[in-house]
Amino acid sequence: MLESLRSMDREILFWLNGLGSPGFDTFWVTFTQIYTWIPLYLLLFFLLFRRRPWRIALSLTLTMVLSLLTTLLLTNWVKNSVRRLRPNNDPEVQELIRILQEPVDFSFFSGHAAFSFCLTTLAVLVLRKDYRWIYTLYLWPVLLAYSRIYVGVHFPGDVLVGALAGSALAVLAYFLVARRLQTRA
Repeated sequence: MLESLRSMDREILFWLNGLGSPGFDTFWVTFTQIYTWIPLYLLLFFLLFRRRPWRIALSLTLTMVLSLLTTLLLTNWVKNSVRRLRPNNDPEVQELIRILQEPVDFSFFSGHAAFSFCLTTLAVLVLRKDYRWIYTLYLWPVLLAYSRIYVGVHFPGDVLVGALAGSALAVLAYFLVARRLQTRA
């Protein structure tokens, strides 16, 4: 069963990574950088402060930051426990894919996917009543997750589990803290 999942993961990697072309490489390498998205993070915090009393908004911001730190810690712990090679370092696949980045740490699960889905899910849960369009924000983590496959540093299973882990941590943070803060606003 595990081997058939790994085989399917590799086949999907070959297909998704193979969709790339040199004309789009610079775009996806830039897109995959977390720092590229600082304006988006600032926009989310602006939207939060715009509709909430500053103490509530500050508490919600702290909740988001702590959720993201928890996500990063969990991601690093799992990566160092599972120790799955990234596609760019895996001798079975590295010669068969396009590689645009070459990190040397482990692959499972994707920190980019976990981080972006955690932030997006928490932002959507907190801001959904204020901004109906906020659900379109999910386009960002979906494309960010794809970018990790495009540049050759994650298997599809890595980004899928990262997305689920980040979303789950956001829902947990929302129900433990953020929802209660919102009722005070």
